[in-house]
Amino acid sequence: MTSMTTGGRRKVHYTLPDETEVVEEYDIQTDELAVRKRRSKTVLGAYGEWFFEVGEPPARTTIENDMMRPSSSNPALVRKDRPHAFEWRIRNLPYPKPTYSVTIDINENQIVVRTTNKKYFKRIDVADMDRARLPLEEPALSWSHDNNTLIIQYKKPAAVLSAEKDAKVARLSAPEQQPQQDEQCKQQ
Repeated sequence: MTSMTTGGRRKVHYTLPDETEVVEEYDIQTDELAVRKRRSKTVLGAYGEWFFEVGEPPARTTIENDMMRPSSSNPALVRKDRPHAFEWRIRNLPYPKPTYSVTIDINENQIVVRTTNKKYFKRIDVADMDRARLPLEEPALSWSHDNNTLIIQYKKPAAVLSAEKDAKVARLSAPEQQPQQDEQCKQQ
């Protein structure tokens, strides 16, 4: 595990036993997890694309392909990590609150979001719960709808909170590396 502080964020990089790379970025002031991304090796041994578990990937803007881009009015799912709950925000959902149904699929261990008008359906994996091998429970789930955004929260169980506390101790005791500077770009 290595860590580095740049741009107001503490970046922690570690490799899991299955050679999966994980990078987490924490805000320095609040110590809140802003980004968690992971990538695994492909069958041929090269690293694959980054998969964002928490936070959202940077927007890709290309000049040559400006004619075709995703609509900004499509629903967008983003996960945030709160101190005592997992939180997902689905933006651009304009329907009234009674239209939504947020439930737990116990067999698949997923949160299921659907609308009564059948315009939106989404299954949400809770990777932290899967890693801890804990089942999802209906009483820990809550949701609200404000400003065209569906906000889903799942209260973290005690096992996840203690694992996060242990990870925080390990993260703060990890050796700090200085960001690499290009030798050719030094100020004179």
